[in-house]
Amino acid sequence: MKTISTDIPARLDRLPWSRWHWMVVIGLGSVWILDGLEVTVVGSVASRLSEPGSGLNITAAQVSGLAAAMYVAGAGCGALFFGWLTDRFGRKKLFLITLAVYLIATALTAVSFSVWWFILFRFLTGFGIGGEYAAINSAIDELIPRKYRGRIDIVINGTFWLGAVGGSLLSVVALNTNLFPANIGWRLTFALGAVFGLVILVVRRHVPESPRWMFIHEREDAAERTVVDIEKQVRADTGRELEDVSDQRIEIHQRRTISFREIAAVMVRHYPRRSVLGLALFIGQAFLYNAITFNYALILSKSFHVADDRVGYYFAVICFGNFLGPLLLGRLFDTIGRKPMIAGCYLGSAVLLFGTAWLFQAGVLSAVTLTACWTAVLFVASCGASAAYLTVSEIFPMETRAMAIAFFYAIGTVAGGVAGPLVFSKLAAEGDPGKTALAFAIGATAMFAAGLVELAYGVRAEGRSLEDIAKPLSATAASGSSTKAS
Repeated sequence: MKTISTDIPARLDRLPWSRWHWMVVIGLGSVWILDGLEVTVVGSVASRLSEPGSGLNITAAQVSGLAAAMYVAGAGCGALFFGWLTDRFGRKKLFLITLAVYLIATALTAVSFSVWWFILFRFLTGFGIGGEYAAINSAIDELIPRKYRGRIDIVINGTFWLGAVGGSLLSVVALNTNLFPANIGWRLTFALGAVFGLVILVVRRHVPESPRWMFIHEREDAAERTVVDIEKQVRADTGRELEDVSDQRIEIHQRRTISFREIAAVMVRHYPRRSVLGLALFIGQAFLYNAITFNYALILSKSFHVADDRVGYYFAVICFGNFLGPLLLGRLFDTIGRKPMIAGCYLGSAVLLFGTAWLFQAGVLSAVTLTACWTAVLFVASCGASAAYLTVSEIFPMETRAMAIAFFYAIGTVAGGVAGPLVFSKLAAEGDPGKTALAFAIGATAMFAAGLVELAYGVRAEGRSLEDIAKPLSATAASGSSTKAS
C-alpha cells in the first residue's frame, strides 16, 4: 500500500467560481430535474390511467400507491447497488451508467401494455434514479469549492421542483384529449423524459472524474492532470491568479477497495450520532413529501372536483414555490450555518403542515387555498429536504461518501417512500377530510421529530473542507486534525 502526499483537496477548495463550475452544475445537477419530472408525471396521470381507454387496466390507487412505492423501492435498491460501485469504480463511470439505466427504463414505461409491465419499469426507472443520487451527490461535493458547497448543493437538489413544474405543465398538455387520444398522451410524458435524459448525457460526458477519488485509488497522476486542467480553465474563465496552497497537504495511504464491514464500522462505531441524524432527516422529509406529492391529484379531484387536465396548473404553482425556497434561502446555509437553517426548515414546515391539516379537516379550504398552504409548507420544507442530501454527503469520510448517501437515501426513502404512498393513497382515495388530514399530520410529525434530531446532533459544516469535517479513512495520523467522531 503506497503512501502519497497531496494538496489536491486544498487546490479544489480555493478555486473561484467559474464557467467550469457551471458545467458541473448543469451536467450533474440535472438528475433532480429528471426525478421531479418522473414523480410529478405519475401523480398527474394517475386519474387518467385509471379511466377506460387509457390502454392500461389499472386503478388510480395502483398508480399512486403500488407503482409509486415500487419506483421508490427501485430507487432505494439502485442507490445501494450503484453507491457501492461508485465508491469502488469511480464517480464518472457510474453517473454515465445510471443515466443510461434511467433512459432505457423510462422509455419502456412509455410503451406499457399491462399493469405488470408498467410497475416493473417504474421500479427500474427508480433503480437508475437511485444510483444517480449516490454517484452525483458524491461527485458534486468533491468538485465544488467549500465556500459555495452548501448553497450549490441546496439549489441543485431544489431543481427537483423545476422538473416537477415541467411535469405538471407537460401533463396539462398531454392529458388534453383534444390534442392527444387518452391512450397516447400519458405515454408522451414518459417518452419526453427519456429525450431530456439524452440531452443531459451529452453535457455530462465533459464532467471529469473526481480527483479526490482518483488520488486515493492509486491514480494520483491522473488526478494531478485533471486538477491542472481545471485550474487552467478557471484561470481562463476568471482572469485571476490562484492562491498558493502547497502547504495544505494531506498524506494518504492509497487503497483500491473499502469493505462493507469497514463502511458499517464507520457509521455505527465512529459516527453513531451522525448516522442517527442522517436517518432522521431522510425519513422525515420522505414522509412529509409523500403525504403530499404522490396524492395531490387524488386530493384535488376527490375533495374539490378539479378536472384531471387542470390539476397540473395547481401543482405547477406548488412546485415553483418549492424551487424558490432553495433559490432564495440556500446561501444562508453557508452564512447563518447548517444547523440553525436545517432545524428551522424541518420544524417550521412541520408546524405549517399541522396547520394545513387542521384547516383541511375543518372544511375551510378550497382548491386554491389548499394549494397556497401546500406552497408555504414546501417553500420551507424543500430547503430542509435538500439539506438532508448535503448533510450525509459531507459528514462521512470520502471513501464511504457514495455508499453513505446510498444507505441513508435507501433506508430513509424506502421507509417513508414505500410505506408513505401505500398508506397515504388509502387515506386520500375516498376524499374523506379526516383521513386526508391524518395523512398530513403523519408527515408533519416525522418532519418535526427530524428537526429535533438536527438540533441535538447537527454538524456545523459551513465553510469547512470535506477532509476537515470527516478525516479520510486513508489519511495518515500526520495529516492534521479532523472533527471529533460523534
